Formats: sequence, C-alpha cells, structure tokens
Amino acid sequence: QALLAESGGGLVQPGGSLKLSCEFSGRTFKNDALGWYRQNPGRGREFVASVSWSGYSTMYEDFAKGRFTISRDNVKNTLYLQMNTLKPEDTAIYYCAAASSLATIRLVDDVMYWGQGTQVTVSS
Repeated sequence: QALLAESGGGLVQPGGSLKLSCEFSGRTFKNDALGWYRQNPGRGREFVASVSWSGYSTMYEDFAKGRFTISRDNVKNTLYLQMNTLKPEDTAIYYCAAASSLATIRLVDDVMYWGQGTQVTVSS
C-alpha cells in the first residue's frame, strides 16, 4: 500500500520560510512524478509544483516560480518543498501527490496517491 506522509507545516510570518517534507513508501515510485498541491476551505486543490523521478525536470505554477523550490531524494524516499518569501495568500493545506508522469501530475484527477496534508499558515 502506497503511503505519502507530509511534515514541516506550521505558522510563519510573512516573508518567512518553511520547508515541507513528504516521505513516500509502500511501493516503488520509480519513474513516477511527485508533486505538491494546496487547498483552502471551499476551494479545489491547486497545483503548486512537481518533479520527475530523476529530479532533473521540474514544473511550477506561476505563483510559486522564484519563491518555491521542489526537490526529491530517492535514497531517502523523500520529497521536499522549500518555500521562501511566504505571503498570507500561501496559507493552505499542502498535499504531497504522486502520478505516472510530469504530464499527468498537473491534472488533479490523474493523481494516483495523496498524502494526508500539512497546514501552512502565513500570518503576523
């Protein structure tokens, strides 16, 4: 059984930084793309960023470009999201996701596995 487990969320002031982690286990995720989504109450899940199995190819939503960095360590079976210059509008529950490719992970209906989510709150 595949398992994605996020950690690292919390409360941070505007302009601050947080690093989210997602440990993946239970099946081989070889050749799978991994990524991050976020969601606020009453809204759908919003794509944030994704990374290929090799780690060499990444994709970012416009709001994340220049502020967020996605990476993965396949030896530690961990996905990361470094978030800098955080804004109040970044407040959301952040979810780790797995899909078969970079092409499909941006489509929420094509995500194969989800983590349980970690809350990020940006507030002074």
